[in-house]
Amino acid sequence: MNTYKEKLFLGYRNFISGKAKLQRDLYQDLIINGQKPKIMVICCSDSRVNPSDIFNVKPGDIFEHQNVANIVPSVDSLGSSYGTLAAVEYAVMALKVEVIIVIGHEACGGIKGCLDGMGYNASGYVGKWVSVFNEVREKLIQQHIPKEKLQIEMELEGVRQSLRNLMTYKFVEEAVNSGQLELLGSHFSVSNRELSIMNSNGEFKSLK
Repeated sequence: MNTYKEKLFLGYRNFISGKAKLQRDLYQDLIINGQKPKIMVICCSDSRVNPSDIFNVKPGDIFEHQNVANIVPSVDSLGSSYGTLAAVEYAVMALKVEVIIVIGHEACGGIKGCLDGMGYNASGYVGKWVSVFNEVREKLIQQHIPKEKLQIEMELEGVRQSLRNLMTYKFVEEAVNSGQLELLGSHFSVSNRELSIMNSNGEFKSLK
């Protein structure tokens, strides 16, 4: 059998005999009473970023949506990309989440691809997707940020832009303005496991 398949299947067996057994009542409750998460997390598909690990939560605690570079497109830039909008709509309208957290992260490949100009290459799906951040890229490049700092600045500005884009969804805007929903920006440093939260001024401060 393929080594990677073996690893997955062994992991599942360990899960069934360990954590799943300990959380049997929790899983039963989630089926009988349904999920009622109060938090939605929008993060990157990157294998190094696992929100359940970062926040140390149980099944049913958070509603997750993952995509390349944790991008939230604006209503005007959606095109045929409705996956993120559908997830946000379900979280806000059906689950009534009270918080949406957008998590950017260190060394994001999607962000690097956008910086490298992939968003101007319409031949690939990834290029089309990261093109949502082309204007963010241009804005940062015009600021003449040193090359060694451009990646992290783009990661942070990408989070800010995703939060702005969330507010172009009418149902999100209404929920935020009524006080039913809060939007949070954050950034995770993979190398030192540091989580930073964006304040009202758009600055990111470590929780450590």
